Amino acid sequence: MHDDQLVVTTELAGELIAREFPRLAGLPITAVSGAGTVNAIFRVGADVGARFPLQATDAAVLSAEVAALTEFADASPFPAPRPLGLGAGDERYPSAWALQSWLPGDVADPLRAAHSEAFAEDLGELIVALRAVPVGDRIFAGRGRGGSLSDHDGYIAHCLEQSAGLVDVTRVAAVWTALHETPTAGEHVMSHRDLTPANLLVSEGRLVGVLDGGSFGPADRSLDLVCAWHLLDAPRRARLRGIVGASDAEWRRGAAWALQQAMGLVWYYEESNPVMAELGHSTVWRVLSDKDVSG
Repeated sequence: MHDDQLVVTTELAGELIAREFPRLAGLPITAVSGAGTVNAIFRVGADVGARFPLQATDAAVLSAEVAALTEFADASPFPAPRPLGLGAGDERYPSAWALQSWLPGDVADPLRAAHSEAFAEDLGELIVALRAVPVGDRIFAGRGRGGSLSDHDGYIAHCLEQSAGLVDVTRVAAVWTALHETPTAGEHVMSHRDLTPANLLVSEGRLVGVLDGGSFGPADRSLDLVCAWHLLDAPRRARLRGIVGASDAEWRRGAAWALQQAMGLVWYYEESNPVMAELGHSTVWRVLSDKDVSG
């Protein structure tokens, strides 16, 4: 999926885990298939998950994620992984990596979950709980989604060039132009920052786990609303909006963040990760079809 992608086999993962964490030596190790784009995931025994970055990552970066992940797990009303330790790489795998507690559940499906009232309510409960965590003296890190929408104009222009023939680029450009100057809807709040299907676990139509909380931090209060267009149909989006109490500006900015994220998926993962590419398509379609945000 990435030009500089690292490769870690089950055998190599087992050797690195046994070297760094002898207590886990001998436990069965299973590669976890999925549409993830950041880490190769392995299940170690019944209760441990190992996350090996697909691109070389410094130990300092993962250490910062450990602190954020712990705070996120404490704040989330739904189960979240707990950090269990960091490992070092070697010449075969030149990156730091991490162990976390394992959570049961199925990855949320952007189509099957769309009509679930209970799931929409769970997402609303999650966002409200995360926003309740004090920001304190922390500020937005200034990287990626969560700051100024217009900072992403160049990225959207690039995505439009790459997506000709994949989506209605003329319509996407018009909607982005209508949304990207929407004023901020309040102070930054604590945010998961990537509430996509791959990071949400479900069972029997309910949210049972939230993954990848290592980026938990201050961001645009609209950012976590991307889950509305990634996962829900129009009536369920309205239910989520009611729980969160989003203003018109907040809601429109949430749609803009979802569109920005989705446009990066449709072309970048067209061949390397069809599941992520399809998520991009479905999210773009939901934003373009949503009369509350696109007219």
